[in-house]
Amino acid sequence: MGERLTVGEICTRSVTIAFRSTPLNGAARLMRENHVGSLVVVEETGGLRVVVGILTDRDIVTAVVAADLEPATLRTEDVMSTDLITAREDDSLIDLVRSMRRKGVRRVPVVGSQGELVGLAALDDVLDVLSQELSLLVGAIDSQGKRERQLRR
Repeated sequence: MGERLTVGEICTRSVTIAFRSTPLNGAARLMRENHVGSLVVVEETGGLRVVVGILTDRDIVTAVVAADLEPATLRTEDVMSTDLITAREDDSLIDLVRSMRRKGVRRVPVVGSQGELVGLAALDDVLDVLSQELSLLVGAIDSQGKRERQLRR
């Protein structure tokens, strides 16, 4: 990792996707089979997969199950969130966290220079990186104490 940690460095590059026309039951099966809580919804544009929405397990529960709708009659586009944010690969980690906080989301699709899907950054990824950074800080404090003890013998 570089000195300035970027979203591209921490995001998950293997992303489970769906298309607008994916049947909702099929989307739920994709989540189950891939052990994920969300699908990035894309459309093919000029050979690129461009992000158009996100579908979460919570979306299915609150918009379909709790509303007593029949999932078999719905498609992904009927339930997905389109009011989403994306992050660019070269955005900083702090910019990502600010965006997540402002929008109240835990998952953000990561896009390349042409708006194509390149990954998914989740709050879990951020916490993993921060825990590593905190561990390094603890190590620095420990080293300083050991150094001082050696010098003061």
